[in-house]
Amino acid sequence: MRKKVMAAVLTAAMVASVSAMPQMVAAADDEFKIGLITDVGGVNDGSFNQSAWEGLEKAGEELGVEVNYLESATDADYQPNMETFVDEDYDLIISVGYMLADATREAAEANPDTKFAIIDDSSIDLPNVTSLMFKAEQASYLVGYVAGLTTKTNNIGFVVGMTNETMNQFGYGYCAGAIDANPDITVQQFNANSFADSATGKTMANTAITNGADIVFQAAGATGLGVIEACQEAGVYAIGVDSDQSSIAPKTVLTSAMKRVDNAVYDAVQELIDDKLEGGVQTFDLAAGGVDIAPSQDLISDDVIKAVDEVKEKIISGDVVIPDNKDDFEAKYGDVYVLD
Repeated sequence: MRKKVMAAVLTAAMVASVSAMPQMVAAADDEFKIGLITDVGGVNDGSFNQSAWEGLEKAGEELGVEVNYLESATDADYQPNMETFVDEDYDLIISVGYMLADATREAAEANPDTKFAIIDDSSIDLPNVTSLMFKAEQASYLVGYVAGLTTKTNNIGFVVGMTNETMNQFGYGYCAGAIDANPDITVQQFNANSFADSATGKTMANTAITNGADIVFQAAGATGLGVIEACQEAGVYAIGVDSDQSSIAPKTVLTSAMKRVDNAVYDAVQELIDDKLEGGVQTFDLAAGGVDIAPSQDLISDDVIKAVDEVKEKIISGDVVIPDNKDDFEAKYGDVYVLD
C-alpha cells in the first residue's frame, strides 16, 4: 500500500519546468498510480489533452487511484516524460495521441511489466499496450451534416492540425456529412501542420471567412483555439472538436465533434483496477457512445437537430456508412477532400 500523496501546488518558479515534473492533482492511498503524458497541445488545450486529463481526474476522484500528468512542450519531451513515469513505478502510462507512438513503443518494449495505453494509434502490437481508438469520421460526419444544413453561403471551412491517416478521418467525415446534407456545398480545407499554433489557426480561419465561409470546423487541438477566436471576431460559427467547446465562445461554437476520450481513459483505469486491461485495440463508436455531437445545441435549429437525430439512427443501424479512408471516400464523393 503506497502512502497518501497530497496534491502538489506549482509555484511561479516551478512553472518553467512544468514539462519535466509530474502534476499530482489527485491521489489516494491505493496501490495504483496512473500517469498521463500530453502531446504538444498541453493539458489546457480545451480539446483532446484536456478531455483525457478530465477523464483521469474523474478516475482519481471516484476510483481512489493516484493520477498525475506530464506536459510535453516539444516532441523531444515524449521520451523523457515516459522515463519519468517508468522510473516512478507507475502502473499505467497513458499517451495522448499518435505523436507519442514511437516513445510509447520503446518504453513498452523495455518495460514489459508496465501497462501502457495510447489514444488514436493502433500501430503498437505489444501485449502491454492498449490502443484507444475512436470513429472520428462518425462525429465529424454529424457536425458536417449540421454545417451543411445551417450555412447561409453554401461555403464552409475545415482546419486540421496535421494530415495523416488518423486526422484525415475528420476530413472525410466532415466533407461527407456536409455534402450529404447540402450537395451544393463548398468545403475550404487547410492544414496548419501544428496542434499548438493558435496564430496559424486564426490566420487560416480568417482566410476561409474572407473567401465566404460562414462556418469553420477545426480538428487541431490548441491550434483550433485560434480558429474559434477568428470566427468569434468575424461573427460566424465555429465547430469545436473532441470535447464540448461551447464554453469557449457560447455564441460562436455551433456544435462540437466529440470524441469521449474522457470516458475511454476512465474505462481503462477501471479495467486496470479489475485486472481486465489487455493489450490490443479498443474502438469507441457512435453506437457505444464513444463519439457524438456536443449536448449543447442552443445555436442549432430544431429542424436541423431532428435531421441529425435521424441520420444518427441510420449510422447506428448501418444504413449510412461513413468512409474513413481515401479510397472509400473518393469512390462515393470524388476528389473533394484535398488534404490527403
